[in-house]
Amino acid sequence: MSQRVYLFDTTLRDGEQSPGASLNVDEKIQIARQLAKLGVDIIEAGFPISSPGDFEAVRTIAREVKGVAVAGLARTHFEDIDRAWEAVRHAEQARIHTFISTSDIHLEHQLRMTREQVLEAAVAAVKRAKSYTADVEFSTMDASRSDLDYLCQVLAAAIKAGATVVNIPDTVGYAVPEEWGKFIDTICHKVEGIEKVIVSVHCHNDLGLAVANSLAAVMNGARQVEGTINGIGERAGNAALEELVMTLRTRKDLFSLYTGVHTEEIYRTSRLVSNLTGMKVQANKAVVGKNAFAHESGIHQDGVIKERTTYEIMSPAMVGISKSNLVLGKLSGRHAFRQRLEELGYNLSSEELKNAFARFKKLADKKRDITDDDLEAIIEEEIRKAPHTYTLNYLHISSGTTVVPTATVVLQRDGQRLEEAACGNGPVDAICKAVDKITGMSCTMVNWGINAITSGKDALGDVTLKITMDGQKVYVGRGISTDILDASAKAYVNAVNKLVWDNRPVEKIDIE
Repeated sequence: MSQRVYLFDTTLRDGEQSPGASLNVDEKIQIARQLAKLGVDIIEAGFPISSPGDFEAVRTIAREVKGVAVAGLARTHFEDIDRAWEAVRHAEQARIHTFISTSDIHLEHQLRMTREQVLEAAVAAVKRAKSYTADVEFSTMDASRSDLDYLCQVLAAAIKAGATVVNIPDTVGYAVPEEWGKFIDTICHKVEGIEKVIVSVHCHNDLGLAVANSLAAVMNGARQVEGTINGIGERAGNAALEELVMTLRTRKDLFSLYTGVHTEEIYRTSRLVSNLTGMKVQANKAVVGKNAFAHESGIHQDGVIKERTTYEIMSPAMVGISKSNLVLGKLSGRHAFRQRLEELGYNLSSEELKNAFARFKKLADKKRDITDDDLEAIIEEEIRKAPHTYTLNYLHISSGTTVVPTATVVLQRDGQRLEEAACGNGPVDAICKAVDKITGMSCTMVNWGINAITSGKDALGDVTLKITMDGQKVYVGRGISTDILDASAKAYVNAVNKLVWDNRPVEKIDIE
C-alpha cells in the first residue's frame, strides 16, 4: 500500500459554505493558486450547478491553475454531472466528484428514496461521470451513520461502475477515532475491488475530532484526506489540513506516511484564506495561531532559550513563519525592503513592488519601526485588493460625547471626485452612510471587527467587516491603518468594490 497520503482541499467548496464566508471569482483564483503552491493534490473548486458564479469560478480555476487536479462537485443527477464536466474539462487533471447519501435517516427524511433506488442512482452517476473523465470520485454522504453492510454494497457497486476514489464522509462529525478507525479498516477489507481505488475520508469537526478521525482513518488504510485550510466549513468546520500535514511530518516515526505539501507555505496560505473570507484564526489555533509558537511562562522561556526543542516540537520556519533581525524604518531603501519581502516569501512584480514601497514609506512616517507583521499586512492588502471602482480620497470625522457623529467622505471614480456627508449613530456608521450616498447603494453591516497587528500606541489597526445588500450574499472588506476610522472607511469601500465588481454585467457563459 502507498505510503503517500493525498490531500483533497475543499476550502473553495465546503469552506466557503461557512456562515458569513463568501468569495468572488478573483478571490477563489488567488486561493487556488496558493493551494497549488502549497502542494495539495486536488482542489475542489466548487459546486458548478449551484450558480453561474460558482460555475465560472470552477471553470476559470480549471483553465488557469496548473500542477494540481481540479474537481467539481455534483449530485447524482445527470444535469449536475454534465455541468461539472463543462466546468472542469480544461483542467490538466479533471475530476468529477459525485455523491449521494447512504444513511437510513437521510434516505427517509431527505432523499425519500429506497436503498435500491440510491444504489441505482450511484451506479448511474459514476458511469455518467466516467464517460467524461477517467478520474471519478464517489462519496457516500453520512457514511458514519450508515448501515455498514449496505454501505459496503454501494461502494462495491460504485467501484465496479468505474469510480477511482471512494470517499467515506463523517458528514455530521458523529464518529470518534477508535470507532472510525475500525469502520475504515472493515471497509478496506470487506468491499470488493477496494484494492483498485484510493480510499478517502472527509471528517467534520462537530465534536472537535475531525483531525483525530482523519488520522485514525489513514492508520487503517485511507490514503486521501479531505479538509480545508484553517478547518473552515459547515457548522464547526472540517479537518484542518495544516494540522494533519504537520502531525504526519512531526510524528513520521509513528505514521510512516508523507504528503506532497511544501510546509513553508502553510502560514501564508492560512493568512490568505483568513483575510479573504474574513474568518480570523483564533490565537490558540494549532500550527497557524498567533500563540502557536509563543512562550510566556518563565520556565518555558528559559527552556526554549537554552534549546528550542525543550518546548517546541515544530519550528516556526517549518510552516513559513519567518522573523528577521532586520529592522525597517523611514530611512530604509528599496533594496532592503525588497530583500525582506523575499525572505517573507513575497515575490512582487515591478509595479506591485513600486506601490508596496510607497505604502511602506507612508506607514514609516507614522511608525518608528516596521515589523514583519506590518509588512505582511500592507503587502497583502496591496496585492489582494479587489478592482477599484471607488477609491477613498479624503475623510473627515466630527465626533464626541456631545456631538452628533458626522462624516465627510470623498471618493474617486473614473477620475471624478465624489463628495457626501452624513450623520450616524457613531463615526463608523456615519462613514458608511456617506459612502452609501455616493454609491447610491444601501448596504447593511453584518459584522465589524478590529485587530491590532502589532503592539504599541502606533500599531496598525486591521479592520475586517462584512456587508450585504440583499440579505443573502455577503461581501468581506478589509482595511489597514494606524487610524481606526481610516481603516474602517477603507474596509467599507473595499467591500463595496467587491459588491460592485460581483454585480457587474458579464458576458453569457459559453458552454462549449
